[in-house]
Amino acid sequence: MELAEPRLLDALACLECFLGALGFVWILLVGAPYGRYSPQWRGRRLPAKTAWVLQELPSLVWPLCECVRASSERLRSWPNRILLAMFIVHYVHRTLIFPYLIRGGKPTLLYSWAMAFVFCTYNGYLQSRYLSQYAVYADDWVTQPRFLTGFALWLLGMLINIHSDHILRNLRKPGETGYRIPRGGLFEYVSGANYFGETVEWCGFALASWSFQGGAFALFTFCILLARANNHHQWYLEKFEDYPKFRKIIIPFLL
Repeated sequence: MELAEPRLLDALACLECFLGALGFVWILLVGAPYGRYSPQWRGRRLPAKTAWVLQELPSLVWPLCECVRASSERLRSWPNRILLAMFIVHYVHRTLIFPYLIRGGKPTLLYSWAMAFVFCTYNGYLQSRYLSQYAVYADDWVTQPRFLTGFALWLLGMLINIHSDHILRNLRKPGETGYRIPRGGLFEYVSGANYFGETVEWCGFALASWSFQGGAFALFTFCILLARANNHHQWYLEKFEDYPKFRKIIIPFLL
């Protein structure tokens, strides 16, 4: 198992890159059955908050299990501990905080939830096992420029993501329905500010971990969120005549 699992983790990282590219094409051509787009899709549905908690939960449970395993030798190293803690912090927020801040929220299609659940199980295993069992870092890795820059990007991206989600939640006043143009923060520059924040966050994680597994996760995130942000961008342009034409899709001033 010790010899086979590192190869398995590399293979899963390769597959994650492929799935990211495939997901990018699929979302652009077919669309994604969530949020404002879900009513046009048929199928059984779960309440939004329940779906969020359950689909994100595996990415929280996996690393916590690794933390209590007696065989997680690499977690005796501070770089591994901090990197795994970065992963856990994100999913504590996404699993235990973010869902309970949702106001209303459209029910989630069961198969859309199932795909998210499978991915979180898959990626939770990939990142947790690599960092807890196989990633080797020098003791001074946390003082190196790659780690420090990556950590700063991770923190900045998470804060952008949280702030952008806050803006989206407060677009409507109590009792209002319908959609509004997001204003404030990085929404002044891009249509997918929340997606930009999450992309920066995981790119920072990949840089800080300096690993194929972390890089695969960052690439997957960018592919999926770029496609989603593009769909949002086109939707805003079609729905609102006064939508700011200078706004980019996901990267300020560039894309």
